[in-house]
Amino acid sequence: MVGLSRDANVVPMRYESSAGNQPAAHPAAPSLRTVTTVDLVVPVYNEEASLAASIETLLAVEPSRGTEVTIIIADNASTDKTHIIAATLAAEHPNVEYVRLEQKGRGRALSRVWQSSTADIVAYTDVDLATDTRVLEPMVEVIRSGLADVAIASRLQPGLEIERGVRREIISRCYNRMLKLSLGVGFSDAQCGFKALSARAAKELLPQVEDSEWFFDTELLARAEWAGYRIHEFGTDWTDDPDSSVDVVSTAWKDIKGIVRLRTGGRIRTSHEVPAPNTGAQILHFIDVGIISTVLYAVLFLLGIQFVSESAANILALLLSTIANTALNRGHTFGVRSPHRRLTSQLKGMAAFGLCLAFTSAGLAVADGFTGPSATVGTLAVLTAANLAATVVRFVLMRTWVFACRTRQEGSA
Repeated sequence: MVGLSRDANVVPMRYESSAGNQPAAHPAAPSLRTVTTVDLVVPVYNEEASLAASIETLLAVEPSRGTEVTIIIADNASTDKTHIIAATLAAEHPNVEYVRLEQKGRGRALSRVWQSSTADIVAYTDVDLATDTRVLEPMVEVIRSGLADVAIASRLQPGLEIERGVRREIISRCYNRMLKLSLGVGFSDAQCGFKALSARAAKELLPQVEDSEWFFDTELLARAEWAGYRIHEFGTDWTDDPDSSVDVVSTAWKDIKGIVRLRTGGRIRTSHEVPAPNTGAQILHFIDVGIISTVLYAVLFLLGIQFVSESAANILALLLSTIANTALNRGHTFGVRSPHRRLTSQLKGMAAFGLCLAFTSAGLAVADGFTGPSATVGTLAVLTAANLAATVVRFVLMRTWVFACRTRQEGSA
């Protein structure tokens, strides 16, 4: 259940079927709970025409066994009759609550209600119910089971029934691709209006989220992924609301500014323990990257000796292949998605450059006596062997030093 402290910006109202307002019951100790409690928030602003029908639809959804869902209507300072309808619904249904905020902001409403919640899982759905409401049950289950910390609905996976205009479809897909390129995130749909997260994740992440409007979802998910929380996506059917009042252009511009803010200063502060890395998988990924960077080095070296000396070609090829190697290992091998500290990683990766330079310089000295038509091939073979010899040491350095922050609260500085 939820209870918001009374202040100048929040007016909490809790209605039950019995006469008068009653304080929320104190939650049972976690060890004694047999029911998973879920606070499902419905943020609204001037929704007098659709609110009642939407809440009735949500009430008709039977929760899974062992789950207790409370629907919380979060009113973003509506100026129409939304507050009257919401209060009536809360009075008629014991599992419906109404909270009013005197400031607009969808993200602000979600953050305030979620941070005040004592439920095991917090979730939200847009009032238009464009997302298939059946997705709530698997979302709750994947978080309850511990397989994920955050669950989101996605409209961008293949095989779904999506009804919306071409313009909004293109904008949505372009936006999510921009997120992947700029923020390094892996989720496919940041703005679909149905999400859930564990109480533990909410408690840590929400105080860090600065946006109080539409970018709230993106910032929350980005911070969750950067902090090592597991995000599970559920493909869902979706029907566009033709009466949506969202100003796409204005929202897109604010989102771009939000991306820039996160990209330049959204460092992670977390006490969340990232699961221990899978060494076997890391070794295989490291080998993949090693093969790619070794081939890149060979190609660059062969090109370089056409214009400069072998020593100069070696240094240039090694420098460029090391930069590529560090960048690929950062994401592919060690799973670092945050865009922050990339320069630091590259500077540390230069230690690998120095190591490989020593190995390959020694290889050049050995190959210096090669003569004849096969001299170039022999030189390349020695240098390749020298690169491979440095691989083991380079892996240890990357795991224990270059990307060690991944297991130590990345970006906590």
